[in-house]
Amino acid sequence: MFKFAPFLLQFLFTISSSSTIIPLGSTLRASDQNQSWSSPNSTFSLSLLPITPSSFVAAITYSPGDVIVWSASNNGTGVAVVVDSGGTFNLLPNGALHLKNGSGSIVWDSGTANRGVSHASIDDSGNFQLPDNDGFPIWSSFENPTDTLVPSQNFTVGKILRSGSYSLSLDRSGNLNLKWNGTVEYWSLGFNSSINGNLSSPRFMLRSNGILVGLYPSFLGGMLNMAFSTDYGEGNDVFRFLRMDGDGNLRIYSTSGNGGAGNVTPTWAAVTDQCRVFGFCGDMGICRYEDSNPVCGCPSQNFELVDVNDDRKGCKRKVKIEDCLGDVTMLELEHTEFLTYPPEVSDQLVTLAFVACRMTCLQSGSCIASTLVADGRGFCYMKTPGFVSGYQGVVLPSTSFVKVCGQAVPNPPLYQDTSEKDNDLRFHVMVVVVVVLTALLALVAVVTSFWCWFYRGSENSGHISAKYELVDYASGAPVRFSYKELQQSTKGFSEKLGEGGFGAVYKGTLANRMVVAVKQLEGIEQGERQFRMEVATISSTHHLNLVRLVGFCSEGRHRLLVYEFLRNSSLDKFLFTQNESLNWENRFNIALGTARGITYLHEECRDCTIHCDIKPENILLDEVHTAKVSDFGLAKLMNPKDQRYLSLASMRGTRGYLAPEWLANLPITSKCDVYSYGMVLLEIVSGRRNFEVSPETDGKKFSLWAYSEFEKGNVEAIVDKRLEEVNSEQVVRAILVSFWCIQEQPLQRPMMGKVVQMLEGVIDIERPPAPKPVAEVTSGGTTMTLNSNASALSTYATSTTAPSSSPSFMNIEVSPPRSNMDTTKESSSLLGLK
Repeated sequence: MFKFAPFLLQFLFTISSSSTIIPLGSTLRASDQNQSWSSPNSTFSLSLLPITPSSFVAAITYSPGDVIVWSASNNGTGVAVVVDSGGTFNLLPNGALHLKNGSGSIVWDSGTANRGVSHASIDDSGNFQLPDNDGFPIWSSFENPTDTLVPSQNFTVGKILRSGSYSLSLDRSGNLNLKWNGTVEYWSLGFNSSINGNLSSPRFMLRSNGILVGLYPSFLGGMLNMAFSTDYGEGNDVFRFLRMDGDGNLRIYSTSGNGGAGNVTPTWAAVTDQCRVFGFCGDMGICRYEDSNPVCGCPSQNFELVDVNDDRKGCKRKVKIEDCLGDVTMLELEHTEFLTYPPEVSDQLVTLAFVACRMTCLQSGSCIASTLVADGRGFCYMKTPGFVSGYQGVVLPSTSFVKVCGQAVPNPPLYQDTSEKDNDLRFHVMVVVVVVLTALLALVAVVTSFWCWFYRGSENSGHISAKYELVDYASGAPVRFSYKELQQSTKGFSEKLGEGGFGAVYKGTLANRMVVAVKQLEGIEQGERQFRMEVATISSTHHLNLVRLVGFCSEGRHRLLVYEFLRNSSLDKFLFTQNESLNWENRFNIALGTARGITYLHEECRDCTIHCDIKPENILLDEVHTAKVSDFGLAKLMNPKDQRYLSLASMRGTRGYLAPEWLANLPITSKCDVYSYGMVLLEIVSGRRNFEVSPETDGKKFSLWAYSEFEKGNVEAIVDKRLEEVNSEQVVRAILVSFWCIQEQPLQRPMMGKVVQMLEGVIDIERPPAPKPVAEVTSGGTTMTLNSNASALSTYATSTTAPSSSPSFMNIEVSPPRSNMDTTKESSSLLGLK
């Protein structure tokens, strides 16, 4: 549990007593830009701020930079109310605060007339208040936010940040929710569905160091860190604020307090994939990426923009369906989906095949579009008139259909094959070059020969090359290497670091002296373009607990990936050798970091990525033992047959970590990774392989023996004997989580996000059922696990999904069965450890 000191509570909830008093009868005028009501240290000020030469808004700004943190706004849309150059902001003698236009008409009212307001004040935290004689605020800007939160400003249930059609709210379960039009919830942060019922006074706050925290005094007895800005904890002169932006994204911004006006930088975004924001491109608009920037367009040439000057306002049919005199057809859009989120009750969800998904919509009078999700479940979403928000990308496993009048006229493909045009152009250019340069050919040859002779072996040329290569590495984009370069960097692939299910790994040193790990992939059958596309997807995943991809090689049949080198090697070296070990604090942090990395792959990055080979050998450690998951995303690069036909001869995976459904010919889901993680977690606690069988374990597989010992209350027998001191509560949580993760039925295993919450102690953990015994079979020298309860898995297959030709990215959450014993409450009695 997170502990919470009384002085910290006082710091978070006490408003600064230092404030500027504004007497009743005071007025601000747009015509006088020297007027303002400022806080004592002049950091915040309220004024009529010009947004154009003739229009003004009543706003509280942070200086330097004139960052608007509050404005007198329309409550329904969050749009600031604008007045002309004759506008005034009046604090009347009766306590009312009015914003008036030059004509004298009231355009905004605080609603505080005759309620005992004695004066106004603005303090150094940016809070503008209208208190009574006892100092109790009748109205305050902190309690009436617009689109921005500043540090120390509480965000509680009932408050809303608005920006156009988008809003941020907090529900009584402690979840922050982003919604479009108040109905479609497209993002959530907090406990999600893990907590049922109301919490007492949940609230969120952005701290000055850049950490967004949730405060749950009646539930956790403390606070929970929910999000971090990329610069959190850096600099005392950095001002940070949280803003609901007009593009539907929630962001943390940082601005320097040293006078750098306009130097405002986003340091965290709620929705990492902007195209996932519902309605970003308007009704019938399609969002896609160009050079990493989201752009909006129409589904086809059968549509046109509603506003040619603003492509975010959506599209409309050139001929309406009801006015169509010819045939109505279905336009097919590959790699496209029409976004569907749970509260969007207008969408009909059915299970249909490809043709049926198109034809059912075509024959339905209420359906205007449909999306088939190609993840093995056959889900088809029927869209009815109202609002349809689209997303198109080459990696999306979805096909969509749209009703159009007459012949469908598709747009040009996202990525055109221009090789033939390039060849023609190259031929003509070559002819011109040959004609022009014939006379100079001899001179060029002489100069080239001289350069090669003089510079080829010099150190200077190597330094120049390294300098320019370093620019590529620093940019964060994957660098393309030639096979010869990597062969030289690894000294002919001579220093092997290890070997796994996807290929061998070698140590190498690049031209800029950067030490890397080079993985030679086996079984790759993708073509050049597809391989680079998948590499681009892997390289777009950035997380503290994921290994960074430096570059790649795709040359002939050679497929290699270049990763950052981590000097502490892999976790197995510390768990299963006698000469090296880790203390409990390091082990628990590694377990938690690994869970966070897998959670990011499953639930937070643009495309759900299933690892398929979670094991200690694929968890690498940096200098301070931070866990970094490696080999993620490689399953997508392998021969699809290895994932479709789960035979013992071609199976990708590792003995002891494979989920039982793999061998039941069921689609691969993220729950396979959960099973593997549970086995690794048990190994982190015990320091022993989960499949070990010894006299000490009574001839049982270690994971089954560990459960029986835990049932007896003999937790000490499970814990690694090399550990001198442990946190008993963390040990119990880790063991319970591991048993939940290795349940036979995938539906009983928790999602990785919930695993993180259980490890952190955010939620209580029920007592898990006993893991089912498994039988081991051997084929071709490869040992696999085969579940003894095949009928149960067959029932699971029939009731949930049909086998798929590709990995299924199905995320199904089922609450675990309740038990009569709360293991969190009895943790002290289970452990005799100190």
